[in-house]
Amino acid sequence: MSDAAGGPAVVVPYDPAGLPAGLDRIAPREVLDRWGAVDRSAHDPRLVLVGDEDQPRGAALVTARPGTAYLKIVDAVGDAGRAARAVVGHARDRGLVQVKWEGWTAGSAPAVAGFRPMRTPAAPDDAQPAAGYVRWLADVDLDEPAHYRQTTHFTCGAAGAAMAQAHLGALGGEVLDRRLELSLWREATNFPACDPVRLGLAVHRRWPESGVVVALDTDGPVIVEAYPEGDRDWRALLQELSREDAAAAGLPVDGRRLTLPALRAALDDGERVLLLVSLTAMLGVDVPHWVLCHAVVPGAVVVEDPWVGTTVGETWVDAHLLPVADAALDAMSTMEAAGYRAAVRISPPSYG
Repeated sequence: MSDAAGGPAVVVPYDPAGLPAGLDRIAPREVLDRWGAVDRSAHDPRLVLVGDEDQPRGAALVTARPGTAYLKIVDAVGDAGRAARAVVGHARDRGLVQVKWEGWTAGSAPAVAGFRPMRTPAAPDDAQPAAGYVRWLADVDLDEPAHYRQTTHFTCGAAGAAMAQAHLGALGGEVLDRRLELSLWREATNFPACDPVRLGLAVHRRWPESGVVVALDTDGPVIVEAYPEGDRDWRALLQELSREDAAAAGLPVDGRRLTLPALRAALDDGERVLLLVSLTAMLGVDVPHWVLCHAVVPGAVVVEDPWVGTTVGETWVDAHLLPVADAALDAMSTMEAAGYRAAVRISPPSYG
């Protein structure tokens, strides 16, 4: 592989206990300490080196959440611009659609390498990078939402719905914050998860100007397989009550399967779609989880994931503008043994 300047570039596994010779010459101690502060092995960490492999002129640590279509530069050191361009070439070689860059020490290098700033999160965190940058590897023009990170292990549906409504301009005087997240979860939960009908009903009731349709191709209970048999019955009953409440409120529940082409078409039409996925591929745990789909790019759907896996080195930069290839999203949104798909489709508000 060559970098953009035509010089040699090499990609090697990242081993904090066996760094390439000469890396400490160009990498500040604080950067190396950050790289080794967490176990990044779940994100296939690699070093992209430019120049002499034993005495590199530039280097970048790159990682990526599994099951996705991007690479993330944690830091680029030495000739950072050249290292970043080599990462872009590596991503192209792998058929990916995006490279992101955490802004810990990026300085002006992202602009030199063709990256643009990403929108900062709705609720910034001092423990996370203050800035992030993105470079799409295709012609992409999308309306960027503000990322919001869920504050509990169980409020993903509410956090995603609040992000969707903020992106659609439907919040009015409300603020995208923890108060909104938890109050919406309280209206949507069947303890502690949010089933699709109850989640759609909470959005429908709170923001009646928005068109809401629940897409669910099963009549049986959902998100219950992980519970003991005795804890499934009452959750199933709560879901039956949710359907009765939805019918009384005039909330449509579409029993047809939402296919990936139909999902892409809905997003192209300006909808936001809360999609239930399993985290097996992305995080290695078979847990149902809501993500917000908000745009499409060639070969991938762009999501906001309210979950940020800090223990494996993730930051909001990973979870924001996260591209997932169509086939991967199709697989991870085929849920539980029944193979159902659950989604909440939200249209822009209409005040007419």
